[in-house]
Amino acid sequence: MHTVAVLALDQVIPFDLSTPIEVFTRTRLPDGRPAYQVRVCAERPQVDAGLFTLHAPWGLDGLTDADTIIVPGTADPKAPLSPAVRDAVRAAAARGTRIASICSGTFPLAATGLLDGLRATTHWLAADLLATAYPGIEVDPDVLYVDNGQILTSAGAAAGLDLCLHLIRRDYGSAVAADAARLSVMPLEREGGQAQFIVQEFPATSRGSALEPLLIWLQSSLARDLTVADIAAHAGMSPRTLMRRFREQTGTSPLQWLHRARIRQAQHLLETTDHTVERIGAQVGFTSPTAFRDRFKRVTGVSPHAYRRAFR
Repeated sequence: MHTVAVLALDQVIPFDLSTPIEVFTRTRLPDGRPAYQVRVCAERPQVDAGLFTLHAPWGLDGLTDADTIIVPGTADPKAPLSPAVRDAVRAAAARGTRIASICSGTFPLAATGLLDGLRATTHWLAADLLATAYPGIEVDPDVLYVDNGQILTSAGAAAGLDLCLHLIRRDYGSAVAADAARLSVMPLEREGGQAQFIVQEFPATSRGSALEPLLIWLQSSLARDLTVADIAAHAGMSPRTLMRRFREQTGTSPLQWLHRARIRQAQHLLETTDHTVERIGAQVGFTSPTAFRDRFKRVTGVSPHAYRRAFR
């Protein structure tokens, strides 16, 4: 039987901890036998889980013969990893054990060095922090999980379910995974990735800067088919000067800023109105419905129709 060890660190997030426990303990083979043996392991018997304290039946020795180790997220991703945990996880990896993280569990996994040179993900709110703290990792904030073979990482919260179902499918095939998905009231594969859940903030208007009036005008002109020359003319400067000053003060180009503002406004309209996708595309300045759908999916990871189904 496949053994899954769930590693409970101090300040473990209860949701992240319970997800693999529930999913794997309820997974059954076609003949009804349990597919997994699950154990909760910790460095010390008592684990601080925030609102409560839990007792871990297994110590770090429970990782030794595990087939898979799951590292749930913790409330403080910047907390240092103890040498004992680091060494135990690295030793397991050297034996060929499969290791996966959920949400901010990517941070303690990264602290072992096992993610160096690999692509990884985490909760989108922590993606920039992960990239800064571990520059050797290729951080992808737009996906629900990343499978590197032996090492896997997942995004926040419910993405842990996606990861667990993916592991079940790898171990036992789609039929067993589909049955586990039904028990979890989850689709076996969700459309799109984490990008659809990222709040696309309106671009900064550089309050108090020389560009503020221009950015406010741009925000009110999303439906217009504007070029760099149009924007420069409104600002009373040459296109070259506009590009330089715009990048200095906003960190991006005028058209990139405009596209970001258009997609955020489109999200708002998809969430709050019954307007057709074609009408919304025109309202935010796309002359072609196809161009709107392509740009929207590039930014959010899903089509406008799928986004509306999820967030209306």
